[in-house]
Amino acid sequence: MQNRYYSYSEFIEDLYRLTKIINKPFDTIIPIARGGLSIAHILSEYYNIRAVYSINTIGYNNSEKLDNIEIFNIPNIKNSKRVLIVDDIVDSGDTLFAILELLKEKYSNIIFYSASIFYKKTAKIAPTWYVKETKEWIDFFWSVDLKDIDDFNDR
Repeated sequence: MQNRYYSYSEFIEDLYRLTKIINKPFDTIIPIARGGLSIAHILSEYYNIRAVYSINTIGYNNSEKLDNIEIFNIPNIKNSKRVLIVDDIVDSGDTLFAILELLKEKYSNIIFYSASIFYKKTAKIAPTWYVKETKEWIDFFWSVDLKDIDDFNDR
């Protein structure tokens, strides 16, 4: 599988595009940690939403997909009406599917939407909104290894 580096400048352009296609109101943002955290921060500033709660999952070990998805740190969103779940990529769709299933069961009165930058057509679920389709493995700028920077600075 081919790798693709995803830069900060492309990220900002794509989030701008995402704001132009989101066409439903929401009052809460839940980023899937860790990939959705940067997205949620910028969208919360753009939409002036302070109700931002993360949810954690473990479904990958580096680029290796694990057999099961662990979901933890489930936020209390009982006072929300419409929630936007964000992540950097919907790859297999297993994570988004599992989170939506869990949250819909726990909060049946809330409307859930989802958004991502990247989406793979082979995923078992599509986000409500996405910016780009891909077949590649994406190396996001926020996944930089700080040890590499230390090594570079030591030269």
